[in-house]
Amino acid sequence: MPRIKVSTSKNSKSYSIIEDYCRNGKRTTKIVDYIGNYSKVMELAKKENLDINTWLKKYLIQYKKEHNIPIEFNEVIIKKYSNKLIPKNVLNRFNIGYLFLKDIYYSLKIDKIIKTVSKKYKFEFDLNEVLTNLVFSRIIYPSSKLKTYELSKNFIETPKYNLEHLYRGLTYLNNELDYIQKEIYNNSKSVINRNTRIIYFDCTNYYFDINEEDNLRKYGKGKDHKPNPLVGMGLFMDGNGLPIAMNIYPGNESETKHLIPLQEKMEKDFALFNKKTIICTDAAMCTDEIKQFNIKDGKAFVITQSIKKLKEEYKEEVFEDSNWRILGDLSKTYNLSDILNDEEQIKKHYETLFYKIVQTETAHVVQDLIVTFQIKYKDYLRNVRNGQIERARKKISSTNKGDKIKLSVNPNDFRRLIKEEIKELKTKKSKKLKEGNSFNKEEKTQYFYSYSIDQDKIKEEEKYDGYYGITTNLNSDIEEILKISKNRWEIEESFRILKTDFDSGTIHLSREDRIKAHFLTCFISLLIYRILEYRLNYKYTNTQIIDKLKEMNVYEEKGNGYSPSYVRDDLTDDLHEIFGFRTDYEIISYENFKKIFTQVKK
Repeated sequence: MPRIKVSTSKNSKSYSIIEDYCRNGKRTTKIVDYIGNYSKVMELAKKENLDINTWLKKYLIQYKKEHNIPIEFNEVIIKKYSNKLIPKNVLNRFNIGYLFLKDIYYSLKIDKIIKTVSKKYKFEFDLNEVLTNLVFSRIIYPSSKLKTYELSKNFIETPKYNLEHLYRGLTYLNNELDYIQKEIYNNSKSVINRNTRIIYFDCTNYYFDINEEDNLRKYGKGKDHKPNPLVGMGLFMDGNGLPIAMNIYPGNESETKHLIPLQEKMEKDFALFNKKTIICTDAAMCTDEIKQFNIKDGKAFVITQSIKKLKEEYKEEVFEDSNWRILGDLSKTYNLSDILNDEEQIKKHYETLFYKIVQTETAHVVQDLIVTFQIKYKDYLRNVRNGQIERARKKISSTNKGDKIKLSVNPNDFRRLIKEEIKELKTKKSKKLKEGNSFNKEEKTQYFYSYSIDQDKIKEEEKYDGYYGITTNLNSDIEEILKISKNRWEIEESFRILKTDFDSGTIHLSREDRIKAHFLTCFISLLIYRILEYRLNYKYTNTQIIDKLKEMNVYEEKGNGYSPSYVRDDLTDDLHEIFGFRTDYEIISYENFKKIFTQVKK
């Protein structure tokens, strides 16, 4: 069968496909296809955003297809008995979906990074095995550490460590948290293209179901406004949507406090944030200090700006109906009032994105405020609010008179639209006097809560419907700046994957070092998963990919090998073609699985 051969000399390396043949009764090999030297192959691989090994596997598969190389079918007869019980307490069904994740894990050389960590601390258990199981289980079997330990026995490569090793391993991982992230990032550059011209940053919160705070888990202002101690996570992502690094900080600290120190650290350790780097983040980071830092040495920023928080002089210019433009057409300006008062114009421009540029400045930074307006976006926000108004009405009508409603300032909570008033109710009660038959009327005042829809608040919010603001010092095409800002959804999607698909918020840990290590394993899982999405050319949804990896099980036929017990489809075909091995034959021998185990570690 054809296979790849790597020929190495003193100054070069080349690749070819060889086949076995017999000459004079002796078995030898011959080159059937010369692929090229290292530089040529690396260039070809980069064009397809693949590492060399993955590209070579793909090339070999294509060669076999083009040359119609037949597959030899080996018949395997398995005997089953209708009156024979299966063995008791014997697991014979195993997951092999994690092998594709393992291939990426080893291409990132994380095993070598962990080997360095292990040598430093000189412990006896296999930390790499602990980490691989934590990372793959986070994607396939997201659960607590105890449950992860149990479920990882479902992998075809059964773990050999014990539960104590898992918890001890978290401590060592936390000790080297920065080193591990830095090395993974450096290694990733040879695996996949890292677009660090644009770097995205955002933060999220994780809540803990505890009553007392500690040094890390603090009571603070969370995005979900829950009354629980929390921790914050800051995440950096490159322009291709791939995670770069993360940071965990106490829940009572402002996220704005951490961006500049993290940028300085990444500039030093990761060699990022050079003269051409653009930082893109949300309105929470729209501070003078952050902007001032990100104009130094030619850096640039693209930061979301809340229109509500603008100075009045800038608001007046934003809400001025004149001087609006359409992307790609600098020759004409539009008046929004003329369009919004004409039904035909509304239909014509329903999805048109209008924009204007307003020159603004902070205490130390002169910047452009790019404001966009879209009728479709305006209607979307009003439809959302109308639904919230209806919920607010139902809440008011279902509340007993005098009872208190818990209000909210959360901009996504319908209760912000409820207006609370305290009203007086005066009652008079007749009281007979002791002398004679005369009566005295005693007046009593009661206070109660009254609720109604806050029309003033609704009117105020409606002023901003359809508008969106971005501040930047970038001297570039408007369309490019808007595209940079629009792609910020990728980091929000990463948080959604972490919290929903990976269930990263289920944390049954109390020690600070182990909590931070937990988030490190979640971060590594996210990076590996995002690379998998990239290699699959974003053809499939998160649910499709994760469910398929979980579904990819094999059944052990004792003494013969393993038979697949999953549905073969386009996704499994793509996985096998991209990674260069197959698990979808009717039966896979023990020997072939050993070869796969070896292959994914290369």
